[in-house]
Amino acid sequence: MAITDWPAEERPREKLLARGAEALSDAELLAIFLRTGVKGKSAVDLARELLTTFGGLRPLIESSREQFCAALGLGDAKYVQLQAVMEMSRRHLEAQLQRGSALESPQAVRRYLSAQLRHENREVFACLLLDNRHRVIRFEPLFFGTINAASVYPREVVSLALRHQAAALILAHNHPSGVAEPSQADRQITDRLIDALALVDVRVLDHLVIGDGESVSFAERGWL
Repeated sequence: MAITDWPAEERPREKLLARGAEALSDAELLAIFLRTGVKGKSAVDLARELLTTFGGLRPLIESSREQFCAALGLGDAKYVQLQAVMEMSRRHLEAQLQRGSALESPQAVRRYLSAQLRHENREVFACLLLDNRHRVIRFEPLFFGTINAASVYPREVVSLALRHQAAALILAHNHPSGVAEPSQADRQITDRLIDALALVDVRVLDHLVIGDGESVSFAERGWL
């Protein structure tokens, strides 16, 4: 049966308009993105099949261009559309942060940093630079690979802060394992950076460790 033959309250588009996007399942959201199905399958049927093939919505979104385009009902046009949607989402989150103090929008900070880092398959250590009113200046990834005490250089973080005249910053890095619990090395790195930045009167407001669907704040743990 075609989706147009379904009761109105069960059609993904109508359901979204009536109840909001959060009321839709992963398959229904994906069906809206797909717009149409393939021969013998509605958009929802195709969406369910794709979610099974990829193992869920996140693996589908994070798949390579080759993997994505090889799947039934997808291709370069859909891949380009998906990348555009993801980039618009990141820019929207960034714009939300730039409207006011980062300290007044801790959840917006978490969402933005998660959007930037959670999909990385290697560790990325980054800084969110802030002015003296804690408004965002820029987001800057700095170190890549396995993050430990030997691979994060305080002088580079200090140089970055001075170059952009930052008054404060928020540190962030991801755990590709998906587990956001900070390690002892994470705490040691943070202490070294706090000490180095204090010499040039730049405050570290927080260090967020980004996992899969969760994040841990050093400030909330009382570690700063």
